[in-house]
Amino acid sequence: MQRSTTQRLRLAGGLAALALLAGAAAVPAGAASAPAVPATQQVAVLNHDTEAFTKPSRSSGSAGEVNEVRPITGERTVLPVVAQSTDSSGARWLEVLLPGRPNSHTGWIEAGIVTLSATDWRIVVHLSTRQVVVYSSGHVVRTFLSIVGKPSTPTPTGHFFVEETVPLGPQGSGAPFALALSARSNALAQFDGGPGQVALHGIANIGGTPGTAVSHGCVRLDTADTTWLGAHISSGVPVTITA
Repeated sequence: MQRSTTQRLRLAGGLAALALLAGAAAVPAGAASAPAVPATQQVAVLNHDTEAFTKPSRSSGSAGEVNEVRPITGERTVLPVVAQSTDSSGARWLEVLLPGRPNSHTGWIEAGIVTLSATDWRIVVHLSTRQVVVYSSGHVVRTFLSIVGKPSTPTPTGHFFVEETVPLGPQGSGAPFALALSARSNALAQFDGGPGQVALHGIANIGGTPGTAVSHGCVRLDTADTTWLGAHISSGVPVTITA
């Protein structure tokens, strides 16, 4: 599977605010004069399992445990960074988007247990137009028509990220790739034995017509479009889903 320069992650300084993630949501799909989205997104690559906290302090409540690697592919966990803080002892903390429920939740992790990098990629899903818009370095590079969740199992909105890019065999449902997101269904606690995880994936062995709303909450794309995403998008890429 094609990946550019360390899965499009490169060393970078500074931290991106959550407001920058929100800025992508204001961009109309395909609008030629739309304001540019941020060119890069700061991400934290976990070096080992860690606990996330509700505040930048070990004495605050737990926001959940985060494993060093993802459960399906074993890829390193990569989390978008939305804020930073320094505690009274001088230790630096990072606020990051976390996978799982509740959707779009964040937590604070110690900066010393991660490697800071950045991604040039960003995805915005517009449910009303059923479009998936892909940005690289702040510019639109692809716009795909997609299938989104039906009214009884809608695709959740919010700020998410790609947890892992999963290659699927020819007989796999949704082949050839699934971009497993940090989003979880608000209608289904579980699906096919899993946690109701939302993904961008193909239509192979599932079917559907792009431009419709018939899925269980995932976003389906044509095979060629999914193949392109699988070749370019990796862990940590921000994904904003708007109504």
